[in-house]
Amino acid sequence: MKLFGRRKAKETAVHFDPETQYAVIRSSICTGEKVADFKNKTDGHFIEVILIRSAADEKEFKETYGVDSLKVEY
Repeated sequence: MKLFGRRKAKETAVHFDPETQYAVIRSSICTGEKVADFKNKTDGHFIEVILIRSAADEKEFKETYGVDSLKVEY
């Protein structure tokens, strides 16, 4: 799943299961682009949820999915 344009977390139909997934921000070391994802704990598969362009986007993601903290992976 690719993100095209700006999409709010509330507009997605992504299911988050804290038993099998954890929330993570993938950050590009080249461009600095950040994407909030859910990563599968067993196979490492990412599900892209929202492009993070501001602190407000990150806050909305956390509130929408009930996430307290996010790991950042590069």
